Amino acid sequence: MAKKTLNNNLVMPHSIESEQALLGCILVDARIQIEISAFLSEDDFYIESHKYIFNAMSEIIKENQPVDLVTLTDKLEKQGVMEKVGGIDYIVMLTNVLPASANYNVYLDIVLRDSMLRKIIKGSTEIISNCSTSQNKNEALAHAEKTIFDIANTADTSSLVPINKILPSVMNNIDELSKNAGGFRGIRTGYNGLDEIINGLNKSDLLILAARPAVGKTSLAMNIVENVALQGYSVAVFSLEMSKEQLGQRMVCSISNVSMKKVNRGQMTKAEWLALAKGKEALAQTKIYINDSAIITPAEIQSFCRRLQRRQGLDFIVIDYLQLMSSKKKFDNRQQEVTDISRNLKILAKELNVPVLVLSQLSRAVEERKGRPQMSDLRESGAIEQDADIVMFIHKPDKYAKAEDIESGKVKQGVVELIVEKNRSGAQGTIELFFRGECTKFVNIAEDGVVDNFKPTSNTRVGLEEIPSKKEEKAETEEPEFNVEKALPNVEVPFEEEAPSSIDDEIF
Repeated sequence: MAKKTLNNNLVMPHSIESEQALLGCILVDARIQIEISAFLSEDDFYIESHKYIFNAMSEIIKENQPVDLVTLTDKLEKQGVMEKVGGIDYIVMLTNVLPASANYNVYLDIVLRDSMLRKIIKGSTEIISNCSTSQNKNEALAHAEKTIFDIANTADTSSLVPINKILPSVMNNIDELSKNAGGFRGIRTGYNGLDEIINGLNKSDLLILAARPAVGKTSLAMNIVENVALQGYSVAVFSLEMSKEQLGQRMVCSISNVSMKKVNRGQMTKAEWLALAKGKEALAQTKIYINDSAIITPAEIQSFCRRLQRRQGLDFIVIDYLQLMSSKKKFDNRQQEVTDISRNLKILAKELNVPVLVLSQLSRAVEERKGRPQMSDLRESGAIEQDADIVMFIHKPDKYAKAEDIESGKVKQGVVELIVEKNRSGAQGTIELFFRGECTKFVNIAEDGVVDNFKPTSNTRVGLEEIPSKKEEKAETEEPEFNVEKALPNVEVPFEEEAPSSIDDEIF
């Protein structure tokens, strides 16, 4: 393998003999021409003349013509590069240096190997150059990871696989499902009706949860995060709108069933402090990781998630929300940018093999129509519905209902519809959830109309003790023993008796 010095420091691997032998194989053996050309591009050749020759060969193959001495010289002359490749003598020489066309796989491997090594060297040079001028370590790291990842993508070795090679793994999957009859293939969301429709959160799925502002996208997404994490799974949350402290407070209040309004006003009772302490301890044992950067790209999310998956494991990703993301690429309009972002998020789900839940805004058409959301309401790009495996909408019937409809019971106040509008692997459907606005919590509604909280399964590694309801709390003759210093160290708590209060505002 010959080497050429680059900038007096780096060497560029190449093998003139292998490149010549590979071009010779294409010239003399028509049976392997298409196969070889499918794995190569002209950039895989190091010698400039070989780039011209292979480019001409590729054009001939695209025209469904055989590549031989006559067609190749004709194409090179028409392209005006015959002299640059060394003339007819060099083309004839390629057929003479060929040891044996049967060894084409060996020559192909050598050419592809050297091409990959050159790409890595060039990418490393770009990384060094960027690092020498960068003022931001995170951006420099993201650039380095993206550069190497892009190179790795060019080495994709996927190919057409005979169906008989695929069927054994398919049957094994079916066998595993049959052993867990009635169970869910994916991770449970904690919402029974939703799990029945989508079969849980499944690997490599891109899920879109869309709604108008102040309808509950973040609340529902974080409730799902809590339920998934309490089952022992690792979750990454990227919040472009809210800070990590805000999300943390929401989760503590939600899991503790304590009013956000009372927490914000500092009006908690001893029992509520105890509930918050239990909620905090339960959350502290989970594997939830939050990034609250207001400006982040799909490439940066991919970088963070690859590292987290490698170091700690990763089972689920949540992004809040799509329209706040940017790609840092130049596009003619925002629609093209959102299309690029949407496609990269699907690639993220597929590459990491984890479900990715992305929140999205709906257009004002929903407000104007005062009806149920539909696919065309997704803002800024039709690519969102194309890339997504599952599209869900949150709809609040009581928001648009008349007073008499609510009084008559035709429309149930506080009941929210979760609409599964697209489900690539199953049926569509609508489920009803009850929203406890005071603690930003969506809960199941059982068939008999009773609100039913999700409880982690028996194999859950992390669990939260059941917190008494308000009725149970009032029924207690004495307040539970509470040590605030032990439960919440370094926090001064002014205890007050619980005072009657009006219905808390809904907080999303």
